[in-house]
Amino acid sequence: MSAEPTDVLVIGAGPAGLSAARVLASRGIGKVLVVDREVEPGGIPQFCPHATFGLSDYLRPMSGPNYARRLAARVDPELIRTGTTVTSISSDLTVTLSSSQGEAEARPKRILLATGIRETPRAARLVSGDRPLNVLTTGALQRMVAESHSLPFRRPLIVGTELVSFSAVLTLRDCGVRAIAMIESAERIQTLRPADTLTSVLLGTPLLISRRVVSINAARDDSSRLVSVTVMEGSGATSEIACDAVIFTGCFVPEASLLATLPPDLTDTGSRGPAIDQAWRLAEPRLYAAGNVLRSVETAAWSAREGAAAALAIADDLQQRQPPPERRVPVLVADPVKLVTPAAIAVPGPRLGPLHMRLRMARTAIGRLTLAIDGKTIWTSRSLTAHPERRLHLTRELPDLGNAFGLTVGFEEATP
Repeated sequence: MSAEPTDVLVIGAGPAGLSAARVLASRGIGKVLVVDREVEPGGIPQFCPHATFGLSDYLRPMSGPNYARRLAARVDPELIRTGTTVTSISSDLTVTLSSSQGEAEARPKRILLATGIRETPRAARLVSGDRPLNVLTTGALQRMVAESHSLPFRRPLIVGTELVSFSAVLTLRDCGVRAIAMIESAERIQTLRPADTLTSVLLGTPLLISRRVVSINAARDDSSRLVSVTVMEGSGATSEIACDAVIFTGCFVPEASLLATLPPDLTDTGSRGPAIDQAWRLAEPRLYAAGNVLRSVETAAWSAREGAAAALAIADDLQQRQPPPERRVPVLVADPVKLVTPAAIAVPGPRLGPLHMRLRMARTAIGRLTLAIDGKTIWTSRSLTAHPERRLHLTRELPDLGNAFGLTVGFEEATP
């Protein structure tokens, strides 16, 4: 195996990785390599045919494949190596790469994890029953459409109501298929309204709230043919819904398996993704992360902006424009806050102006966000209603954290 001289290895050629590569090149970082296991660069957008991309960054609607091609076109193709999987990162940051040409090693000065997210499949959701065909995730659905432009079913059921769930509805519509229903276990949809009204009125797909799929049922005479699902309501009552496919959507988790063999302090317990500081850097200061690998799903444009911001921090690091951290002050969360990025504040660290925190909730709650240093509350928000899978921002100028032990983001729930 040969070692490749690399200044920055970017793992993942989605919006975050491609945007990072472009910025690194513009900052004069000479040896940049972007690797991705897919055949083409672009990440998830290349499998999303509907025109919901490009509005915030290119100021025009475009399909996912067009958006992916636009991002890739801004990067020197010599910097991108597709069909290449990173199989491991050792403790000394030697990276093992595997492709059709065999294995190779890279010893980059810095690594950017831009590996994105993956949906939770049926097995991890503990849905019992038979094992027929046509039980898939949104990603599998969109790959199927991209490859064959047709579907082997006509009456699918969608599980979930996150933003990606409505993307699945649009993908089905483009193939002339209407979902018979969308199932949500919570008391309201996970994404913003009026997505539910638009879907039910314009596309004819009803939303069934406070219900969950507990079993998948195959035909008695053909175990490969899906015929129905068993659904349980909040009251405990069950019923069957006839369908010929089940599409599990959302419940995203970071694709951070490359951190599994590295020290545990590199992973955030709330997000299960990389625990970054305000400069997108992990506790191992040669490792950086950006994009959806940090938390549940965000838009492609959002991930692209994060990739660009992380690249600027990496360039400053390599060009010795920011001080090395002496220690990290952890950013903790208290129920019902699920996760926050950054997960630590480097001291000393780059002066980035007000600290921008991005939060997710574990459950719906009404009350006020709080920010405390070593148990002393320094800020309380106005009253708000916070929902899971909704983006929350907290932007604050922080006092000197030189001697602080921890920063805590909490939520004071209103008294019923």
